[in-house]
Order: sequence, then structure tokens, then C-alpha cells
Amino acid sequence: MMELIRGLHNLRPRHQGCVATIGAFDGVHVGHRAVLGQLLEKGKALNLPTVVIVFEPLPREFFSPLQAPARLMSFREKFAALRELGVDRVLRIQFNDRFRIKSAEDFIHEVFVQGLGIKYLVVGDDLRFGHDREGDYELLRTAGEEQGFEVVNTSTLQIQHERVSSTRIRQALADSDFALVDELYGRPFSISGKVVYGRQLGRTLGVPTANLQLHRLRAPLSGVYAAEVFGASEKAQPAVVNVGTRPTVDDGIKAILEAHLIDFKADLYGKAITVVFRQKIREEKKFDSLQELEQNIKADIETGRAFFGL
Repeated sequence: MMELIRGLHNLRPRHQGCVATIGAFDGVHVGHRAVLGQLLEKGKALNLPTVVIVFEPLPREFFSPLQAPARLMSFREKFAALRELGVDRVLRIQFNDRFRIKSAEDFIHEVFVQGLGIKYLVVGDDLRFGHDREGDYELLRTAGEEQGFEVVNTSTLQIQHERVSSTRIRQALADSDFALVDELYGRPFSISGKVVYGRQLGRTLGVPTANLQLHRLRAPLSGVYAAEVFGASEKAQPAVVNVGTRPTVDDGIKAILEAHLIDFKADLYGKAITVVFRQKIREEKKFDSLQELEQNIKADIETGRAFFGL
């Protein structure tokens, strides 16, 4: 089992001595996996546990929550992806005003030296940390020489002559370029979570939906999609999924996910499911009436049927 360390105050002497990396790791995409592969390889060679250090909230969410990029993954999804790769520990540090003003030198001492006693640190070549983002690879390398730990940086991974990044994946999702998303992500894009009670409007309209809380303010994609739902039964279930703010019936800004599983009837409340996106059907739209909304939902379902050959 991978261990979650909730904050520096929960570090214990047994956590001293490790190989580590630090970053947002939003999406745990193929670029991240190159860094993590190097980390895991070194941990095995040195017979030391591997630690991934992340912040919650992400710094850009702390400074500008409404303007920050939409997350590709909730923290729970990120934790699961790191566990699947074989990481031993995740150190989750709360990003707050205290950390906002911490100098890069103090960060190195408190986290890497005093907190974890790291022996080997793998970082991306674009890492910046500390107050005003003053810390970088060269500062870490110098500190490592003084404190007795090795620091290596990984070259940026490129696909189709462009850097692999979470930003590029968000743009590919916005463009509905799922072939490129699959290539950059290393797998189809998905959102996972537990089915929660909604307003039951879909059931009233004759199209019941499984609703997921996204655990993020905004979703990295928006609209109506043909998708597959895993976890509802033993096999993947074709579905039509709406991701957005439901402008016809709500005035909120927080995104939600609603999945209508085609020709499937079962109580899914409380069940953990994964929605894998396959193709965009249309943009989210505000309709003039519930009747018009119902007509369009049923048309979306027919489009979904055609996509899956049903």
C-alpha cells in the first residue's frame, strides 16, 4: 500500500532517507511518467523508498482559484495513478500563506534535508519553487553538493515536436482531439468518482443519469460526449455524458458530470465509476425550455447509439 503523508508535521524518523521528486503531476501524463520511471529505477538501485511531493491546493489555485487551469485529475485520481505506478509514498503539503513566503533555501532545508533526508532528487527541467519562484535546478544542485544529496533533471519529453505538458493536454481536450490526448496522456482521458444524488431532473425527463462530483471547480472539458462507463457492471457500458454547469436549469459556475448509461438500469448511488471519453457530440447549450432540453438529450442519446453501433 502506498503511504499518504498529510503534511510535514506528520513526517517521522522512519521517513528519513529516500529518493524523491516534486511537482504538480496533474494528469500523470507520459512526461510525468518519464520522471517517475527514473525515480522508481533509482529507488530500486539504492534500495530506498520513493516519495512524490505535491501541493494541495496547487499554487496557481491558491493565488487565483477562478483563473487557475482546470485540473486534469482530482487529488484522489492522482493518488491512485501514482499508486498504480508503484510509488511508495506521497507527501502532500498544504500550500498556504506560510509556504507562499518561504524562501527557496528554507524550503530545501525544511522539506528535503530536515524533513525527508533525501539522497537523490529527480526534478523536471522547468521546476520553479520558493517565494517568487526563485528556486530552480541550479540552486538545488548547489544545495545538494553542500548537503550530500544528488540532484538530476530530466529533459522535457516531446511528441510531434512539441513539449508534453498538462497545458497541451487541456488544449487537446478543448479541441476534442482525443487521438492526441491519448498519445500525450498515455491512455484515454477519464474522470472517476462516486455516484451521488443529484436533482433527479434526468429521471423526470425519462433519462436517468449517474452524477459525479468532480472535486475541482472547473472541468478540463465541457459539452456532451459519447463515453464508456466502467465500474457500473462487469463490462464497459456505453453512455452519453454531459460535463458542464447545466445552464438550462442552474446558474452556478461549478462543473458537474452527468452520465446516462444507454439501455442500462441499476442503482449506482455510492458506487465508484470511471467515465472514459471517446468523442464529442456537441457543446453545452442553454435551451429555452425543459421540453427543448429533453428533445436535445434524446437526440444526443441517438447520436451515442450510432457511435457505439447500437
